[in-house]
Amino acid sequence: MLSLALLAGTSLPVQAQITLTDDTGQTLRLDKAATRIVSLAPHVTELLFAAGAGERVVGVVAYSDFPPEARQLPQVGSYNQVDLEAVLALRPDLIVGWKSGNREQHLERLRALGIAVWINEPRSLDDVARSIEALGTLAGSTAVAQANADAFRRRHAGLKADYSERPTVRTFYQIWDRPLMTVNDEHVIADVIRLCGGQNVFGSLAQLAPTIAVESVLAANPEAIVASGMDEARPEWLDQWKRWPALAATAADNLFFVPPDLIQRHTPRLLDGAEALCAHLETARSRRTASGAAHPAPAGTR
Repeated sequence: MLSLALLAGTSLPVQAQITLTDDTGQTLRLDKAATRIVSLAPHVTELLFAAGAGERVVGVVAYSDFPPEARQLPQVGSYNQVDLEAVLALRPDLIVGWKSGNREQHLERLRALGIAVWINEPRSLDDVARSIEALGTLAGSTAVAQANADAFRRRHAGLKADYSERPTVRTFYQIWDRPLMTVNDEHVIADVIRLCGGQNVFGSLAQLAPTIAVESVLAANPEAIVASGMDEARPEWLDQWKRWPALAATAADNLFFVPPDLIQRHTPRLLDGAEALCAHLETARSRRTASGAAHPAPAGTR
C-alpha cells in the first residue's frame, strides 16, 4: 500500500517523494510531506492527530471536535457541503477526503484546481491502523503514526482474544429512528460487532447503511439491540422496542447504548466503543444463561 521513492540529485540533498495509493485505488504523489492539510471529515481530523500530523492541519469541517485542539481550527463547511472558497483560502497542499461522506463533485473540483486529494474509507478495524500509518506518511510524521498504529493493533488483538470466540449474540445495530437505519457487514461497526462475538442480523443487505422496516427487525428477532443516536445521551427512541415485549432483545432487557463518537467514527476511539459493546453483549450472554434461553423464540410482528 505504501511506498517511498527516493530521488537523489548529484549535488542536492536527497529528497523523499511520497507515492501512496488511497482507499479508492487512486495513486497520489507528493514531492515532499504535506505541511498544510485540510480535513473533510471529523474522523479524518481525528486520524490526522493520531498520526502526529495535528500541527499540519489548517482546516477542518463541522463536528471535528476531537482532540480538543481540533475545535480551534478554521472550518470549511460540513463533510457533505464543503465551502470550496474557504478551502482555497487556506492554501492547502493536501486535502484528505471521505469517500462515503464527501460529494464527488467537490473532490473533483479541488483536484481540477491542482490540489492533491487523498481519499480515506476505512471499512474495518484493521483499516483504522492502516489509515493512521498512511496519513503519517503523507504528513512526514511516520514515527508517531507507527507507534499509535501499533498500539491500536495490540489493543485490538487483546479484545479479539477475549471476545471473538464467545457464544454468538444476534445483534441489531440501530443508527437512527426515523428513518430506521442499520449497517451491513461491510461497515466498520459490523467489524466491531464481530470482534465482540456478535452476529449482525442485517449483515447481508446490499447497502452500507440501509433503511429498514420495523417488521424486518421483528422478523429477525435480535437478541440484543444497540443504538447510538447523535449525542452522548441515550436516545429516547431506543426504548420504543419495549412496545414488542415478545422481541428477544426486549424480553431480556438487552437494549444497549454506546456513545456515537466511540463507534460511529473510524478512529482509535473505536476500541473504546468496542469495549463498551463487548461488555453489553457479555451482559446479554449472562442473561441468556440465567434464563436458560439459549435460542430465543421468534418474536413475530404483532
